[in-house]
Amino acid sequence: MWLDRFSNASTPTSNTPSRYRSPAPRRDSQLANNQRNGLGIGLGRNASSASLDLISSSPASSNVSLPLLQRRQTGSTLRQEQRPPENVPDPVVLLKGILGAPAQKSSPDIHPQHQEFDGKDVVSIDFGGLSLEEYLKDDTPSTEQQPKFQDAGTAQLDRRKYQDLHSSIAEADEVLKSVESYLTNFKAELGQVSSEIESLQARSVQLNAQLDNRRKVEKLLGPAVEEISLSPHTVRAIAEGPIDDNFAKALTEIEARHLSVIEKTKASGQTKAADDIKPLLDDLKTRAIQRIRDYLVSQIKALRSPNINAQVIQQQTFLKHKELYPFLSRNNKQLADEIAQAYTNTMRWYYQSNFARYNTAFAKMPLHAIEQNDLLGSDPAARKQNVLGSSKAAAQHDTFNLGRRADHLKSTDDRALPSHLAENSTYTSYLEVPFRNFNQVLLDNITAEYSVVTELFSTNSYHQVSRRILSTFEPTFAMGHNLTKQLVENTTDCLGILICIRLTQHYAFEAQKRKVPVVDDYINYTSILLWPRFQKAMDMHIESLKKVPTTSNRGAAAAFSLVGGSGNASSSVAPHAITQRFGQFMHSILTLSANAGDDEPLSHSLARLRGEYESLMGKLAKGAGDASKRARFLYNNHSLVLTIISDTQGKLAEEQKEYFGNLVRDFENR
Repeated sequence: MWLDRFSNASTPTSNTPSRYRSPAPRRDSQLANNQRNGLGIGLGRNASSASLDLISSSPASSNVSLPLLQRRQTGSTLRQEQRPPENVPDPVVLLKGILGAPAQKSSPDIHPQHQEFDGKDVVSIDFGGLSLEEYLKDDTPSTEQQPKFQDAGTAQLDRRKYQDLHSSIAEADEVLKSVESYLTNFKAELGQVSSEIESLQARSVQLNAQLDNRRKVEKLLGPAVEEISLSPHTVRAIAEGPIDDNFAKALTEIEARHLSVIEKTKASGQTKAADDIKPLLDDLKTRAIQRIRDYLVSQIKALRSPNINAQVIQQQTFLKHKELYPFLSRNNKQLADEIAQAYTNTMRWYYQSNFARYNTAFAKMPLHAIEQNDLLGSDPAARKQNVLGSSKAAAQHDTFNLGRRADHLKSTDDRALPSHLAENSTYTSYLEVPFRNFNQVLLDNITAEYSVVTELFSTNSYHQVSRRILSTFEPTFAMGHNLTKQLVENTTDCLGILICIRLTQHYAFEAQKRKVPVVDDYINYTSILLWPRFQKAMDMHIESLKKVPTTSNRGAAAAFSLVGGSGNASSSVAPHAITQRFGQFMHSILTLSANAGDDEPLSHSLARLRGEYESLMGKLAKGAGDASKRARFLYNNHSLVLTIISDTQGKLAEEQKEYFGNLVRDFENR
């Protein structure tokens, strides 16, 4: 080490004291203060010690603590790159050249790399015209008061300071070695990372290419794979999921997959994928059929529960999951037919039991009894005597006056009377009330059931659906026909029968509007029951007019007494009581026939009734007296009829008004 050689160096030949400051300009060497002190110390020692000091304090080696040879032994590439260039002159020689001393060659063993100084690079220093010794002896005061000579204690202190500096530099050198090792490792790792990045880039390019290929393949194979694959969600929905919308979607999916597999097999033969998926599809279909069967059977059983509303179950179960039966019909036709037949039988029992209860309620409803004593030609006294002689007083009614009975035809309210109200009713009604309510409820239920069966059994044809509806309502239709027969078979209420006929025609139009053709046969048969009975009742009224006594004055007087005439009733020309009833009866029939067709038998019956009435009036007019009284009697009666029917409308009403108007004018001119 240079510190050991510095301590063993020979005594300097000259003890020239060091100056406080040098008058020479500052060099660019950027030497530290401790380095300048070293330079001053080197001037008082031999050349080899000074050269070592200068080498250790040179700017090129200021960051290291070892000589050049020892620094080369460390093997650091960075320190080798920082060594001074080869052509740098020896600092000692340069300094002696400045001081004017003869140049000496530096020791070759210490600075073998330095060349001899030729004095070309010597910088002249101005000493103010004094020699160096004189300049050193100059006592000019300086701001830095430093001793000119160093004693032994100061040298020892400097030696320790340099030892500390050497230790610091050695530690720094060790740190630099560690940093160099870290940098070397970092460089190696950086190279490894760079190679890994390149590998990742190549891998990324490869993956992108594979992704593009996968997308192309998926675009080609995706639809084909989708056609023959099933998701686990679908399998779970069929096997153990609840019967809901997801179950219906799963049914559609497995059915589509099954058809696709069959088509693929027919087109391209057996494939491994088809062979793998087909057993699973068959098992799923079998499982679905079993669950659909159990579900539909449980709902059909629920319809047989007491006091159950069938429409609630139909809307919330059957129609909500209407995809179930078509799937069952396509995959197991026999089981589907059995389920449909079970449903038909259950609904047949349901409607039969409910309408039987409804019919029983109407049987308890009080109705007006219009019989033989309520005909046009009947004696009112006989009817009163019959009523008074009966054990139960009959409700008063006007047989020939329509009143508010036509409201059943004009009302737009389709609501029917509930069974409990009909059963507990105390109000006496006419026959059209139970007829209207029963048939209105029947039409509403047929409409609802037809809609349900059409949607539920959508795979069935129109004729199959019609047969199911007819089979369901066959007992109910028979019950309705029996009710109609019971209401009209013993009555002479032509107005009530005609109202039932108009209601039947209204139901026929309503059925066409609702597109329920299965009810046409029921309506047609009901019309067949009503029209003959109406004709028969009209015939009874006509026959009653024939039986009015007109052969003697006593009979004529009895007839005239119906209008409250005086004792000399035979000479009265006031309208007859039968005329009043006939006019009201004619008005009621014309009112109910405002929109009647030309093909109805009503016009013929009305013409017969009118002819019989005229014949009766002619017979009664003979007892009125002379020809003028007879004409006045006939004029008054026909004028009363014309007045009563004057507000009626319709083609038939216009014909009757024209006919009686002509009669009135003829009798007036006589």
